[in-house]
Amino acid sequence: MTRPFNQPLGGNEMPRFGGPATMMRLPTQQDAAGLDACFVGVPLDVGTSNRAGTRFGPRQIRAESCMVRPYNMATRAAPFDSLMVADIGDVPIDTFNLPACMDIITRHYAGIMEAGCIPLTLGGDHTLTYPILRAIAEKHGPVGLIHVDAHADINDHMFGEAIAHGTPFRRSVEAGVLDTRRCVQIGLRGTGYAADDFDWPRQQGFRVVQAEECWHKSLSPLMQEVRQQIGDGPVYISFDIDSLDPAYAPGTGTPEIGGLTTIQALEIIRGCAGLNIVGCDLVEVSPPYDTSGNTALVAANLLFEMLCVLPGVLTRE
Repeated sequence: MTRPFNQPLGGNEMPRFGGPATMMRLPTQQDAAGLDACFVGVPLDVGTSNRAGTRFGPRQIRAESCMVRPYNMATRAAPFDSLMVADIGDVPIDTFNLPACMDIITRHYAGIMEAGCIPLTLGGDHTLTYPILRAIAEKHGPVGLIHVDAHADINDHMFGEAIAHGTPFRRSVEAGVLDTRRCVQIGLRGTGYAADDFDWPRQQGFRVVQAEECWHKSLSPLMQEVRQQIGDGPVYISFDIDSLDPAYAPGTGTPEIGGLTTIQALEIIRGCAGLNIVGCDLVEVSPPYDTSGNTALVAANLLFEMLCVLPGVLTRE
């Protein structure tokens, strides 16, 4: 008997400007029980250091996701024909207490892990990746990382605080939740606080691919090398929207010129196909600075692309 899978509400059943305001207009449920993958929001911006507003990111990404259809015409991926997927809403964060949010998020994702579900997170600022990785490592042990970003996010402190959106990967290394031999950072660029800002992750074993190495070229060959480095072990994808050039994604708190293109973003994510992906996030969409909605639209499409490369996704010939 064929297993009935959830399907997004189709555009010919309900106009795309109508229907439920969920990710891709999918059904909702209270938790991850019975799901292979889920979309979950973390409406957090307490950790931002410049322009706030990412607390509104999950809602806006969901709104723009109404334009995303269920079949990937480039890769032939048909995720809703082989995975049970739903939108399980948002993590009920503490709006005023960032350290408390870390424990709230870890507990919430521990429940998702217990259900055997792969979370795809709608951010929210990048602080959220650290508590998510803590929950994932409780199940899988230290994981590999594919981190796409303009910034390394390995600061020791920001304004005297150990927890902020510029510190998650320093804290993750210290907590032992990352397998540093299988970590790659792509798209780093811009100005820094010190000349050696990008050296610390290299010293831990990360491969760091600065944006200048990506200019004017396809990133498909890079992703062949990344797949070899990551191997068969569990890996987490963390995609900061400011990795893209502001021409493509202006609606973010810390934009940096000279960034990746949307085509390169697709090459990176599609290049993850075949890896043992155990979770993904898309962070730092700030709707107050996204007047056209294009940044959130790009984010929604990239989250769908992440869904399309999860283990077990069917492809149609």
